[in-house]
Amino acid sequence: MKNLVILGGGYGGIKVALGLINKELPDDVQIILVDKNPYHSLKTEFFTIAAGTAAEKDVRMDFPESDRITYFYHEVKKIDSENNQLLFTDTSTVLNFDYLVVGLGCEDNFHGVQGADQFTESVQSFSKARHTGLSVCNLKAYGKVTIVGAGLSGIEVASEIRESRKDLNIRLLDRGSSVLRAFDARIQAHVSDWFLKNDVEVLHHANVEYVEKDGVCNNGVCYVNDVTIWTAGVQPHRLVRALPFEKDVHEKIIVNDFYQVPSKSNIYVLGDCASSEHSPSGQLAGLQGEQITDVLYAVIHNREPKKPKEIKLKGTLGSLGRSDGFGNMFQQPFTGFLPRLAKSGVLWLSKRH
Repeated sequence: MKNLVILGGGYGGIKVALGLINKELPDDVQIILVDKNPYHSLKTEFFTIAAGTAAEKDVRMDFPESDRITYFYHEVKKIDSENNQLLFTDTSTVLNFDYLVVGLGCEDNFHGVQGADQFTESVQSFSKARHTGLSVCNLKAYGKVTIVGAGLSGIEVASEIRESRKDLNIRLLDRGSSVLRAFDARIQAHVSDWFLKNDVEVLHHANVEYVEKDGVCNNGVCYVNDVTIWTAGVQPHRLVRALPFEKDVHEKIIVNDFYQVPSKSNIYVLGDCASSEHSPSGQLAGLQGEQITDVLYAVIHNREPKKPKEIKLKGTLGSLGRSDGFGNMFQQPFTGFLPRLAKSGVLWLSKRH
């Protein structure tokens, strides 16, 4: 029996699983999906958990039921790429693999800022977003919240907390001269105006020097703070960073045109763990998962896989509370209710796909 192991049930891993169970595979191939949680979670919606505007069950769903998939709910301690094995923290079981798809996602990158790993909240995992939500929602009236990082995650976290708690004092620390520097100027202006109208303080040219239990020191000024949320950068999962494969400057594994590790062709890497010209996103991981499915199908049948087509992303959508948003759609910038409605539609489709 050959084990095809999918490590991580995120956007990429679930696409591989769904794709393979709909294809004709040899009887001697067993699909095993490994995840520490017994459900698929919608990471792009974790900011709603952090703000307390959505219930946990609204951003997770059961894995697909199929007699062709075996689920293994344990936390991985090590990927032994030399011996083709997975080792676990909470069980002595060793899982051997013939093919491995690595889709472990990312975790916070604190950039060496003292105290950031100890005294900040996060939205990079389901459990951490849940903890962040408890910290925010348990604040007394007029509590102080600081979000470090004004990229897409920071913007959505800040605006959703404002949607949840009108009383809180919210501060957003932006390293650049404008929020969402990677977006069109029209979008930047719209988001900046939204924060101004909704009383969210934005400090540009931020340089966080250290974080303490009750405060953040930025450019020599220390702000007293109740909750600090870190959205100032991510890096590949620590298990991926520990693998002995060639990586890019962001510590993502360099893969070939078929998403294989060049020195270990039975290992496939996608999403936040794989080096790519595109910025990391759930959309990118899902598209890569679909392409890996086709590659694996050919390899399992001892056929030469076709080189996947160049990935073309459909755009990026972000929310500003329930009724406002922004995004690049059809290579055009949009702001207001339309992109917010579009994002709700994408979420609806994701839950029912």
